[in-house]
Parts: sequence; C-alpha cells; structure tokens
Amino acid sequence: MKTAVNTVSFTLNGEKKTFSTRPDEKLLDLLRREGYKGTKYGCGQGTCGACTVIMDGRAVYACLLYAMQAEGRKVRTIESMGTHDKPAPIQQELVAAGAVQCGYCIPGIIMSATALMEAEKDITDEVAREYMDGNLCRCTGYEKIWVALRKTIDRAAAEPAKKAPKGGKK
Repeated sequence: MKTAVNTVSFTLNGEKKTFSTRPDEKLLDLLRREGYKGTKYGCGQGTCGACTVIMDGRAVYACLLYAMQAEGRKVRTIESMGTHDKPAPIQQELVAAGAVQCGYCIPGIIMSATALMEAEKDITDEVAREYMDGNLCRCTGYEKIWVALRKTIDRAAAEPAKKAPKGGKK
C-alpha cells in the first residue's frame, strides 16, 4: 500500500516554501529532511524543547506538530537567527556566559527566548521563567543560561533609552 504524499506551503525563515510531505510526517522531521538541522530531535514528546521553533510568533514544539499544521503559517528556525560572524544578542550572551557546553539544547533555548522578547515588553523574571519552562539542559545547571537571558533582556530594554533624544525640546 502506497502512502499518500501531500504538499504543504508556509513561510520558512522569511521565504515562501512548498514541501512534499506524508500526512503523518512531523514538522521536525520535514525541517530536518530539508536541511534545517539546527532544530533538534530530543524527546519526541514535547518535554525537552530541543525542537522549538517559532510559528506565527509563538514558540512551539516541532516534534508534536504535523507538517500539514504549518500550512499558511510563518515558521522560524534557529537558522533565521544570527550568523557565525554576526550572532544575535542572545547568542552572544550565551557564549559570553559560558552557557554553551554540548550545545544540543541551545537552538530551542534561543527560539524560546526570542519568542519571549518579541512578545513581551516588560519582562519580569516570572514571565521569563514561564516562557523558558520546557527547555531542558543537562550540562549547565541553568544558571549561566539564565544570566545570558537576563543580560539580553536588560540590554534590549535599555536600547530605546539610548535612541531617545537627550535634552529638552528642540
């Protein structure tokens, strides 16, 4: 018996793409098959966060979603973030804090942190912890990750103040 093949179209990292997929294929498997290897397979149950991507502005587990559920959506993977030569602020801070050891969890952590910083304006520790819940790291004990996240959040919060004109009325 032959398995049906469908197509799914969605915006991936800013580009409209169309892929062939089976009805039972998970989004994680489609992404990895298509060369987006930064999205990792961890648990397959939505509990470790290694497969986190951003879909329509929300951090989601790609291991739980069928590829067909991405139809018409905007999906971002870790490949949409900074480059080796120009890393994103969260990437810079993770490296500076020594938070990257084996690195397996880092793409999911970066995607969850990015969703947090794009969705929330005043980010309290409680809100940050809620967004980051579900991203497991077996190497760092989380303290270095937390330091990097807090520095990134604080730096982003200070940026508008830097851009504001100084002095009185002009």
